[in-house]
Amino acid sequence: MRITKIVKSAVFIAAVVLNGSAFAYSPEMTEQDCKKPRFTDFSLTEYKAPEFVQIAPESAFFFKVSVWANPETITVTAKKHPLPITIESTTTFHKVTAKLPAAFNGNYVRIDVSAKAVLGCDEQFGWLVKVADK
Repeated sequence: MRITKIVKSAVFIAAVVLNGSAFAYSPEMTEQDCKKPRFTDFSLTEYKAPEFVQIAPESAFFFKVSVWANPETITVTAKKHPLPITIESTTTFHKVTAKLPAAFNGNYVRIDVSAKAVLGCDEQFGWLVKVADK
């Protein structure tokens, strides 16, 4: 009788310990496993010290996004206004092209980009440019 209680207790403890590992999974683990999209090779010159370079009015530009980003989720805004974009995908990256509208001539413009990875995590990035007056 006493051995049966010990065996039942051991089985119960083993079941609780094994089930505890199933409950240890958390949403943060998904973030660690998911590679966030990276934004590289921005073609315009950023507006920063000490050069303070201005770009030409209505400039076309491009940048690259890592291949693990879902191209359908890539967005580009300038001064919080969505810009039309063209995306060319290769096996190693997505090349995104856009053009600044004439309305931004003579202004400081923050170009913000965002994308979600295929596994669900997302990333945002941006560049500040100064558009010359026409």
